[in-house]
Amino acid sequence: MKNKFLSLLTIASLSVASLLGFTSCGSDADDKDTLVVLNYGKYIESDVLKRFQEETGINVKYEEYESVEDMYAKYKAGSINYDVICTSDYMIETMRLEDELIPIDYSTIPNYSNIDKDIIEASAAFDPKHQYTVPYFYGTVGILYNTNMVDEDTVSSWDCLWDPDYRNQIVMINSQRDAFMVALEKLGYDINTTDTGELKEAYDLLCKEKSLIYAYLQDETYECMISEDAAMAVCYSGEAAMGMEYNEDLAYTVPKEGGNLWIDSWFVPRTCKHYDAAMKWIDFMCQEEAATENFEYVWYATPNTKVAAHEDAETLADETVFPTKETLSRCKLYEAYDNDTLDYTTNLWKRLKAY
Repeated sequence: MKNKFLSLLTIASLSVASLLGFTSCGSDADDKDTLVVLNYGKYIESDVLKRFQEETGINVKYEEYESVEDMYAKYKAGSINYDVICTSDYMIETMRLEDELIPIDYSTIPNYSNIDKDIIEASAAFDPKHQYTVPYFYGTVGILYNTNMVDEDTVSSWDCLWDPDYRNQIVMINSQRDAFMVALEKLGYDINTTDTGELKEAYDLLCKEKSLIYAYLQDETYECMISEDAAMAVCYSGEAAMGMEYNEDLAYTVPKEGGNLWIDSWFVPRTCKHYDAAMKWIDFMCQEEAATENFEYVWYATPNTKVAAHEDAETLADETVFPTKETLSRCKLYEAYDNDTLDYTTNLWKRLKAY
């Protein structure tokens, strides 16, 4: 596990596009041998992206986003014709229900056979007939904490995020759906509830928590915890694993009430103008070598079964990276909200951030 992120902290604030000099999407997005990709920030190893271009001759126009809602807004703006996108389960379900997805030709993706069948089966929650998606990474949402500042029993429940003893020592995840998940779990409600009364209770709870918050963060969470600016942080398991690599006093847990299991996948949107190139991209991301490099950069659980052959026993036994069946049994996938619920929670989130 050690020394796999020697350059990570020096490049963490830079996008892949700026690192490699790739152009952002522009008016030439319809050029031949071009691929327009939209992905989470810091979610691909730069050498993988460079090698794809060299081996295929396809020019990648690469864009990044921070949150699922940011991705949806970028896509819906309609100013860029994205060819292939990676995002999370519930938003893929939303876009599927909106008829925004194009079926994948799995016969052109031989490396799809490397993907764990259990993760593919779990994807049926948002891709029921397995027509539109290829899993890329998966993991959980939990609490990363400093063992010198917080004991294990304290973080065994989401209640700790409302403990006044930790005022200005709590980092809350800067993600609408994930933040509401935490409050809903604390209240004992279903994380996929559409009941406006229950969602309003969750909002009220998040408002009460806000006075205790040090910051709302997402991609910067592990850096904040490495430098010990906070005692605990709600974050994704991969963020936790990266933080734990650099600070041996950090640990990660999914509280007893439960949490979220997420699956991020590649899909082809209706705006795609370069379908064959999109298939080559997805197949390349499923290659053993590419998947290994991406895993060792991102440090989230990979569904690629070939990756394990390159990893040591310590890595494979790391429950932060590869969650146990017991942990997964306490976690649920998000379901897509209907438009009314999405609008309602989005307005509550905006009010919370402005509170």
